[in-house]
Amino acid sequence: MEHSKTYFKREIETSDGALVIEGPVKSDILETYLFHEDLVAFRRPEEQHKAIVEISQLPEGRIIIARSENTIIGYVTYLYPDPLERWSEGNMENLIELGAVEVIPKFRGYGVGKNLLEVSMLDDAMEDYVIITTEYYWHWDLKGTGLNVWEYRKVMEKMMNAGGLIWYATDDPEISSHPANCLMARIGSRVDQESVQNFDQLRFMNRFMY
Repeated sequence: MEHSKTYFKREIETSDGALVIEGPVKSDILETYLFHEDLVAFRRPEEQHKAIVEISQLPEGRIIIARSENTIIGYVTYLYPDPLERWSEGNMENLIELGAVEVIPKFRGYGVGKNLLEVSMLDDAMEDYVIITTEYYWHWDLKGTGLNVWEYRKVMEKMMNAGGLIWYATDDPEISSHPANCLMARIGSRVDQESVQNFDQLRFMNRFMY
């Protein structure tokens, strides 16, 4: 399928200064921005900067960023699921994963994550996709936020809801391994019924195993 991408931009005011929320951002632009040293949730900042540049070069890859002047302080990634995950087993061209969302501690509490999700969905092309995200509590910054697992889960759900993602049941073993983990998804308005059925089959692959 053709992966068309339309750029959108929004500005938000915070007591720590104005932020620009924009994307999908192209790789050559991403390379010119600084990457904040507090973006450490997934790997070292310089490695994560390189990773988002590489994702932006993929045909289906999308990077939406939040920046303070020329420094990236938050981002969200969209790309095909990892080949080792069940979500890639259906070989669905129209299923992409919201793989990571991160905002530095200094700018939390301003709705940056919510704005990243909202700007992501302004592109009409998103109506062609099933968009999934898998939430695992061991990725959450419980220590930094002082929230417990359930409070953090509530914050994550609210943020994902801003992008139109809602909770879906699944028998995926990793998600099922802890009650706070969850699968959330958004089924675009132009997704055909066969794709919806394929997604349902991916959600419940252990149904007939006894």
